[in-house]
Amino acid sequence: MKTNEIRVVSVDGLRVHYARSGRGPAVLLLHGSGSSLEGFERVAELLPASCDVIRPDLPGFGRTGPRPDRDYRVRTYAATIARFMTALELPRFVVAGNSLGGNIAWNLALDAPERVDGLVLVNATGYPEKTLPAGLRLARNPLLRPVLRRWLPRGATERGLRDAVGPGSTIVDDAMVDRVHALTGLPGNRSAFVDFANTDQPDRSGEIRRISAPTLVLRSAGVDGQHFARDIPGARERVHPEGGHLLPEEDPEWVAAAIAEFLPEERR
Repeated sequence: MKTNEIRVVSVDGLRVHYARSGRGPAVLLLHGSGSSLEGFERVAELLPASCDVIRPDLPGFGRTGPRPDRDYRVRTYAATIARFMTALELPRFVVAGNSLGGNIAWNLALDAPERVDGLVLVNATGYPEKTLPAGLRLARNPLLRPVLRRWLPRGATERGLRDAVGPGSTIVDDAMVDRVHALTGLPGNRSAFVDFANTDQPDRSGEIRRISAPTLVLRSAGVDGQHFARDIPGARERVHPEGGHLLPEEDPEWVAAAIAEFLPEERR
């Protein structure tokens, strides 16, 4: 299977776009808000070829585009992703997620524990004290919301990316900014981001202690508001000393090696 080949499957009235590579037990990689399946591209390339690695564009982002029902609750995302994996005839899988993708991943582990063989949380969100990125704060501004639905300057995309990486990172270049800005500008995506940013997300952090899946927490030292390693029974944690929020792109070798070591032996 080609790593960069984009496929499409219908789920919940959406044409979910995804990339798939390798053969073997399934490993699902979920990107964060404002990102796309490219966020885990290099990690996917570095994971063992004996894994069936799946990277979807989440609803509201990338090529998949907005939900017709405008329901961007994390628990709804988790249910859609479960049906997405059912559509691919993959009943069980390891799931890794960055930021929002991590939030979806642990919600999936709570709501469908019989399907999640392992959970990897990469700077995941879900605790109420987590600091909001600047883009989400702007999208919640009632004066800016109508403007952001129609227009977002490229400079704002670049600033958001630079704020999301570690201070020593050099990954934010013209190619990255152009890619992210172009995907954000696809029909309906800007409006979907505003809807997502203004969705009331129920606080499920008190349920995190019920997660039973084997869990690996990958955290950048400077990222705040994470307590997954404390709250999930038996969770292991690795801390990256220099990374920012976008660890899968900032240090894909470190992330891929940690995931590969964590995978059950039959998935390596």
